[in-house]
Amino acid sequence: MGRALKLKRISILGRSLTMQIPAKNRLSHHDDVRFGGDDWIWNLEGSCMFPVKETHHYIYDISLSDGIAATRWNKIQIVDFLSLRERIWFSSDTPCSASGSPCSPVAVSVNMKALILVGGFGTRLRPLTLSVPKPLVDFGNKPMILHQIEALKAIGVTEVVLAINYQPEVMLNFLKDFETKLGIKISCSQETEPLGTAGPLALARDKLLDDSGEPFFVLNSDVISEYPLKQMIAFHKSHGGEASIMVTKVDEPSKYGVVVMEESTGLVEKFVEKPKVFVGNKINAGIYLLNPSVLDRIQLKPTSIEKETFPKIASEKLLYAMVLPGFWMDIGQPKDYITGLRLYLDSLRKNTPGKLAFGPHIVGNVLVHESAKIGDGCLIGPDVAIGPGCVVESGVRLSRCTVMRGVRIKKHACISSSIIGWHSTVGQWARVENMTILGEDVHVCDEVYSNGGVVLPHKEIKVSILKPEIVM
Repeated sequence: MGRALKLKRISILGRSLTMQIPAKNRLSHHDDVRFGGDDWIWNLEGSCMFPVKETHHYIYDISLSDGIAATRWNKIQIVDFLSLRERIWFSSDTPCSASGSPCSPVAVSVNMKALILVGGFGTRLRPLTLSVPKPLVDFGNKPMILHQIEALKAIGVTEVVLAINYQPEVMLNFLKDFETKLGIKISCSQETEPLGTAGPLALARDKLLDDSGEPFFVLNSDVISEYPLKQMIAFHKSHGGEASIMVTKVDEPSKYGVVVMEESTGLVEKFVEKPKVFVGNKINAGIYLLNPSVLDRIQLKPTSIEKETFPKIASEKLLYAMVLPGFWMDIGQPKDYITGLRLYLDSLRKNTPGKLAFGPHIVGNVLVHESAKIGDGCLIGPDVAIGPGCVVESGVRLSRCTVMRGVRIKKHACISSSIIGWHSTVGQWARVENMTILGEDVHVCDEVYSNGGVVLPHKEIKVSILKPEIVM
């Protein structure tokens, strides 16, 4: 049986009891307990770990005398009863190896912080970034940066710092409501000059450091993925190094800077920029977990964390890489944005299919905001996101595109492989395709064709765009 975690005397549904959770590997099934097959409790006080599968010998028959036939215990309830909310983390898929294979988890600490590298002007996503800063551009019907903030909040991060040098007041005003809704503190660290990818960490040093000594996350705001952050925490705690980076596999590594690492442990050996011969197929995914000591390595000046800070840590054998499970995409430019949307919708299909639209007019993965209106005879999909307040009239064909908030698409229009900016209008029988990007409040007249046009905000398109060009 081994050691056991003794619980304080507690009251459940009016009844008092004292219970123990045994440290044994296999426990039999009981309907009144709803734990996953590989859940664990980590007891910091006793420095021991307990697999918690079905503990019906110790937690069962709760208030049956009061007429409750089945009391279902969920993970949050158990944490409440243990009075260890801040020191317990449940996980069923926690990796401690570089490949992401599961093993024993460690405790997740409270009050973790994160820095998101927001960057500058977002020129690659113009004309969308002429209306809002790049992190506020919609992706999958919510601002890009909100995907990251929600993922950080979900694993216990309590404060997010935005490293930014462009329109910080716009960012904070927009995110104020989400700060309240999510219960997470959001602040800005503003650069007066570009500081690269490491300098912003030095600038935000006082915001990131506290008495806890806990590691903090750093994320690139252009990255979209499934954000396996709790797995990354377990990986970081297990190897004992100074820094962890997420890496992702690519088909053509010669186009990137490659991370050369030990496959079994994740220890990073070196970085090779655009290798001419094969040295590996894993690249930096822009998601890091760093000990506070990393800040001592960075000076307040323009510095690259990829080319200067990480190679130094790797030379001391203190840098580890974890292979990112699931999809990954840098969506900082339009063609990658469209590809990223497909991968994101595929992920929703796998993990939360209920969020996707369905019906006779839907083909493949389609995300439709509940306030959008779809007319009769439409064919929507695959890989389409339709934002709030949109009106799609009858007979419209949409595929591989994003239609942002407040857009109206008139009868029998056809849109593919394009991004339609906020409050724009696409006329009847118009055809928009081949990476056309419409900025905010653009009006495409009836029967107009756009072949890769990039249209600045508040423009009216009366004649067809026959080849890719910028419309000023």
